[in-house]
Amino acid sequence: MTYILYGAAALAEIAGCFSFWAWWRLEKSPLWLLPGLASLALFGFLLALVDANAAGRAYAAYGGIYIAASLGWLWLAEGVRPDRWDFAGAALCIVGASVILLAPRGA
Repeated sequence: MTYILYGAAALAEIAGCFSFWAWWRLEKSPLWLLPGLASLALFGFLLALVDANAAGRAYAAYGGIYIAASLGWLWLAEGVRPDRWDFAGAALCIVGASVILLAPRGA
């Protein structure tokens, strides 16, 4: 369930940030900011649902998932296919996030 929450949070964060990118860099209407702000609020809510014993650890693990999701956005939304180095880096990040999430920790 944690990976699903992270994936949904990443999509919400990327969509929210992209709305600002589109407004500023692509000269879209300022109305693009409204769904962007809602998407960023959804991101914060979804990340808060992650079952973790510390917020910092939840955020650190999320970072790896965010990187991989950003490359998915690059490909699907922007039409730029990630190269082998992007895929390799994303795989390393997913492994790193999994180590943080799944490591056995003492009480």
